[in-house]
Amino acid sequence: MINAFYEHVDRDGKDTILDFMPRPAQDMWLACLWSRWTAPGQPDLLSFAVIMDEPPEEILAAGHTRCPIPLKPENIDAWLQPDMGNPDAQYALLDDRERPYYEHRLAA
Repeated sequence: MINAFYEHVDRDGKDTILDFMPRPAQDMWLACLWSRWTAPGQPDLLSFAVIMDEPPEEILAAGHTRCPIPLKPENIDAWLQPDMGNPDAQYALLDDRERPYYEHRLAA
């Protein structure tokens, strides 16, 4: 769960970090995938990745080309406990997402 995210954008040839915040302000439950890698004699490696998609117009206009997918709160349980025999249901949860408007500001 997040209430903002940061992204690098190119501003006049300079790497700039922007802070994107949903408006109205709200917590966002992000769609993520996780994995555990194991190998004999090696410590387990736990990792995750946030699922990204095409950005809404206001993020694209700010210079970034992707956006995390915020799940609707009522879809969180279905995301966390998927029907492994029905991948289309998981894709449907990604399509049935929150779609906030994002303001941005310089982060640093």
